Formats: sequence, C-alpha cells, structure tokens
Amino acid sequence: MKNRWVQLVLGLICMMAISSPQYVWALFTKPLTAALGLTLPAIQVTFSLLVILQAFLSPFQGWLVDKFGTRALLATGGLLTGLSWVLASYANSAAELYLTYGVLGGIGTGIIYVGVVGHMVQWFPDMRGLSTGLAAAGYGSGALLTTIPISRVIAASDYRHALLQFGIILGAIGIVAALGLQRPDEATRAALRARVKVTANRETARDYAPLAMVKTPLFWLMFAMMTMMCTSGLMVVSEMGAFTKDFGMADVLVFGVAALPLALSIDRITNGATRPFFGWVSDRIGRENTMVIAFALEGAAMCAWLLTRSDATLFVLLSGVVFFGWGEIFSLFPATLTDTYGTRHATTNYGVLYMAFGVGSVLGGPVAAMLHDATHSWIPVFEVIIAMNFLTAALAQFALKPLRRRFIEQRTAVAEPLAAAPAYSQV
Repeated sequence: MKNRWVQLVLGLICMMAISSPQYVWALFTKPLTAALGLTLPAIQVTFSLLVILQAFLSPFQGWLVDKFGTRALLATGGLLTGLSWVLASYANSAAELYLTYGVLGGIGTGIIYVGVVGHMVQWFPDMRGLSTGLAAAGYGSGALLTTIPISRVIAASDYRHALLQFGIILGAIGIVAALGLQRPDEATRAALRARVKVTANRETARDYAPLAMVKTPLFWLMFAMMTMMCTSGLMVVSEMGAFTKDFGMADVLVFGVAALPLALSIDRITNGATRPFFGWVSDRIGRENTMVIAFALEGAAMCAWLLTRSDATLFVLLSGVVFFGWGEIFSLFPATLTDTYGTRHATTNYGVLYMAFGVGSVLGGPVAAMLHDATHSWIPVFEVIIAMNFLTAALAQFALKPLRRRFIEQRTAVAEPLAAAPAYSQV
C-alpha cells in the first residue's frame, strides 16, 4: 500500500516532464513567426497537431501501454517528447516544425498522459476524483518550473537554444521517472478495490465498452461539453502570447517581472491546484454541481479579464482565476464518465472522450486565430469563449444532471449487481 504513493510521485514527475510542450507554447509563437516567416494561424497548426495527436491516439496508446507495459511505453514517451524539442530546435520550415514539435511531441506526450492516468486509477480506485485530479495536476502545473527559465533563455539567446537545452533536460527526467513505475499485482488490486468508498455520486450498475458507450446520446452531450471547455482553455493557452501583445501587456513589468511569463507561471499554479481541489469537491457535492461552479467561475473571470485588459496587474492575476476555472475539466470529466459508464473500461472510455481535447485544440488554436484575423480584434474571440463557458455550466445543471440521473436509474433497474467487478481497466 505504501508503494502506491511512490508510484503517484513518479507519475506526477512524468506528467510534469511533458507539461512544457503545451503550456509554454505561447513563449515560442512570436519568435517562431519571426524566424520562419509564417503567419500566426500557420504557426498554431503546430500546437493543434500536438494536441490532436495526443488526444486522438489516446485509445490506441492505452492499448499499447496495456500490451507492452507501463514502464517501457512511458519511457518511450519521455524519449519522444524530449526528442521532439531537440529536433524542433533545428527546424527551418513549417513542415519540419509540424513533424518535430507537433507530431513527435503529440505522440510522446499522449503516451505519458494516458499511461499515467491509467496507472493512477489502478493504484487509487478508492479516490477517483482526487487521484485523477492529482495526476492531471502534474500536467497542468509542471510548466511552472520551466516558464520563466525558458523565457530567460529565449531572451538571452534564442528560442532554438531553449528548445535544445530543455528538450534534453525534460526528456531525461521523463525517462528516469518512467523506469521506476510498476503495476500493482492481482493481490494488491484486490486489496485496493476493497478500500473503495461510496461518494456523493450515483454510479451505474453496468460496465459499458467503448462501442456501447458511443451509441448513447448522453456520451455525446459530455463530448460536446468537454469540447467547448477545451476550446475555452486552449484558446488562452495557444493565443496568450498574441493577445497579450495586442493588449499592450507584452513588455509591461508586474512586480518586477515581465507580464506574460509571470501570468503563465501563476496560471501553472492555479491550473494544477484546481484539478485535485475540484475533484475532491465533486466527490462530496456531486459532479454536475461542481461543474456549474467551476465553469461559471471561468466565464465570469474571462469577462473581468476582458474588461480590465489595460490593467497589467489585474491582467496577470485574473489569468490565474481563468485557469482555476478551467483546469478541473481533467478531473471532473473522467470521474463523471466512469460514474456513468462503469469502471471496467474506464481508461479506454476516457481515451475516447479525451478526443474532445483534440477538437478543442483546433477551435481554440487556428480557428480562433482566423476569427481574430477576420475581425482584427480579440474581443469577438473572447465573447465566443465566454458564451461557451456559461452555456456549458447551464448544460451541466439542466441537461447533464437530469439525463445522467435517469440513465443510471434505468440501467440500475434492469442490470444485475456487479459483484467483484474490477475497479478499473488494466491500462
């Protein structure tokens, strides 16, 4: 039982090692557009490739982890992630940037992300919301340690040197941490399942395979909701460097630090803290109730952010509130999905839902950039994102909550109790 906390720490280190490719991307957009002579929408294709491949390959990557083992696959993921930055440092064209930072990076980070989440749910079946949130927190906050150092290397040298140096460091850290991972044996799994406690959330009495799950309208409601929330946060992640410049914040100092890297650092703290916090809250007051609070919080923070965009201090502080209202989707949605469709196929099922993250990357990246180019303003982009936040909060209360309650009641009424069913899939 004590070993699972060691596994949690190693899993968090793996997640932190793959955090930077996504969460410090905003630091590279400006120097990349200048060095490669590309437009912002063209540069943002790199970010979309990273996230799309990470998301859409997740069911297949989960299968690979199950077949070849957590240790071997996650070490490979760490190697590919580090190599993607090293090779990207030599990229001289859009195609080379797409293949290195985008494709290799998406494959590498995806293997580690789905592998660590699957690893955690095997070791912590008694803490579903909290453990999923802790695993996601490593990914959300890991770039906190690299944001300012990378920005300083870029300023002192150039972005190529930053990619090369940190690609080697992060790749090595990911590989070493992955080599310490091990799966629980059958006796340990049985002991862990015995620790599962009832939470405030009702659960289905049946386990649904992915094909059965995608045939239900309820799944597509969750998919649409997660897509909108992913779009919201990924617009900020991918475009923050651009709209910070347009709002006149790029060269402003706040507390003696440049506004953009300081905001990104604060964002990493709140983006990491919100995942276990709201996961823990959802275990106690219910998933949908927590969604309403968190999604409405992000919508309100986005409104205030837009209205006070000329105030550098508020710009930095409100960016942290925005991410505190966003990052919890990576604990709330997997927990809600598992409550609804059972534990036997939990990892693979979440891999299917996680593809919404890829859709959101397209809408929040190049599509948002094209909307900006068409309107010559970030205000319409913010208005669309704010509307998505409040719409998703409303759907959680008035659509997801009653539909899930009826779905679980109907399935529980006709299903035989699942005595001694495995708590999670073997991924």
